[in-house]
Amino acid sequence: MAKKSKEARIQVILECTEHKESGMPGTSRYITVKNRKNTPARLELKKYNPILKKYTVHKEIK
Repeated sequence: MAKKSKEARIQVILECTEHKESGMPGTSRYITVKNRKNTPARLELKKYNPILKKYTVHKEIK
């Protein structure tokens, strides 16, 4: 049986918000880690979207 991890650092997925609204095929996603204790809220970072060819806001989805 798998143990639940209580570690502070967890892996999160960031997904582009503008790309989802545009209706174009494909997605722009990044994987990063965050400290759960220091940042309990969802992350929101500006990252490069290679499909739209510009920097856009990426929000945490998981």
